[in-house]
Amino acid sequence: MKEFNTTTAQPGHVDDRRQPKQLYLLFFTEMWERFSFYGMKALLLAYMVTQLKFDEPKGYAILGSYAALVYTMPLFGGFMADRFLGYRKSILYGGILMSIGHLVLAIPQDWSFFYGMAFIICGNGFFKPNISSLVGTLYTENDPRRDSGFSLFYMGINLGAALGGLLCGYVGQRINWHYGFGLAGLFMIVGLVVFVAGVRTMGEKGLPPDSAALQRRVGGVLKTEWAIYGGTLLVIPVIVALFHRYGIMDYIMFGLGILSVFYILFIAFRLEKAEKQKLYAALALIIFSTFFWAFYEQNSGSLNLFAMRNVNMNFLGMELPALSVNNFLPPGWVIVLSLFFAWLWPWLNKRGKEPSTPLKFGLSFVLMGIGFCVFYLACRSHAADGIIPLWTFAAGYFFIISGELCLSPIGLSMITKLSPAKIVGLMMGIWFLASAIGEFLAGKIGSLMSVPEGVQNNPVLSLPYYAAILLKIGLGSVALGVVLLFIVPLLRRWMGAVR
Repeated sequence: MKEFNTTTAQPGHVDDRRQPKQLYLLFFTEMWERFSFYGMKALLLAYMVTQLKFDEPKGYAILGSYAALVYTMPLFGGFMADRFLGYRKSILYGGILMSIGHLVLAIPQDWSFFYGMAFIICGNGFFKPNISSLVGTLYTENDPRRDSGFSLFYMGINLGAALGGLLCGYVGQRINWHYGFGLAGLFMIVGLVVFVAGVRTMGEKGLPPDSAALQRRVGGVLKTEWAIYGGTLLVIPVIVALFHRYGIMDYIMFGLGILSVFYILFIAFRLEKAEKQKLYAALALIIFSTFFWAFYEQNSGSLNLFAMRNVNMNFLGMELPALSVNNFLPPGWVIVLSLFFAWLWPWLNKRGKEPSTPLKFGLSFVLMGIGFCVFYLACRSHAADGIIPLWTFAAGYFFIISGELCLSPIGLSMITKLSPAKIVGLMMGIWFLASAIGEFLAGKIGSLMSVPEGVQNNPVLSLPYYAAILLKIGLGSVALGVVLLFIVPLLRRWMGAVR
């Protein structure tokens, strides 16, 4: 059995002002990895539409497939970490694959685009769920520092994302697209160096659950560890083939979603009542999160093109690159607001007024819905010229990101609190699978905002294609938030003492 409550502090004796020092190692590792990941992602849709000359529906479909696969692979990577590799080896191997992927994207050849993305998808599967799970090992159960610690960790994610979106977006759009991809790769390597240099401070945390199992030979030939590494490489050409036949992704994503729900229920039936109900609560929140990401992830798809076509990018006399601005604003707001939320939750906790996790989830949908309605109102107010002011664009993101901070870092913490210790990595993978399905749905929602080629350069004619769907997203998000608020009492009962 893998033990997650490995710190020596006891409940009631935790210094709730000081975070574990290992959090800062993981903070900077994740920061540079997210620089590379989001810096590259900022370029994808615009690169496909403007450089590869894909029509918009195809571009959205490939972006949705890529994003879906990026967040599906953690299901596999989390399972392998729980059963064989442990968190440390998984993070290192994932980082190596992602570095290769970014550098392949920097090669100006036709074949490099899909192969580079395939390497990143496989690498992210090992890296992403396991670094979050490793953060969870730093805290005891019901440690009051846990939620604020995950909020600080989430700030590191978004500091990297802000810098990556800003710099890679600028280099890609203004200088050379492949230089932008290459810059992302260099900072992925920086993240790996940071992790390797400081990993010894983790002590026994994140080591393989059974070192002997890694040495056993598969078929009498390869050690299990090397079989896992080699088997992952064999997946890369399969992923490339999926990009060329992206219609198959409908069956894959929804099939995986259904199988995951039944698998969690199968596990739950074998547990004691308290653990079973906690798992039910986690499953309900995971399902709701799917819809959150379907709406939220317009920022890396349709809102990229919306910013390029329909947002006034003039700031203090400077014409800013639209890709840089759109991909800087979300993580930029996270950096600012994370400091507030990292203070707010412990402050409310001390006074017995901190919202429960389900209540935070409900608020996240309402706040995000308000943000999309701000976008819509800006479109209505500037229909005559088709260009909305930059400040209203930033204001809409303020509400969307406030919603994100009530769900995403809280969700990471929720998984580590509600999951049985043996399957934390797997449940983290399923959390990211929900994100994957959401990302896939985001591509389908984004395709509804596809602008015909003849009017793409006319803001007055292109604006209505965005405005109508932005309103529907806003109203749909608020409606889901209200539904979730109604079932908060039931979810709290299932969660027991966990809040």
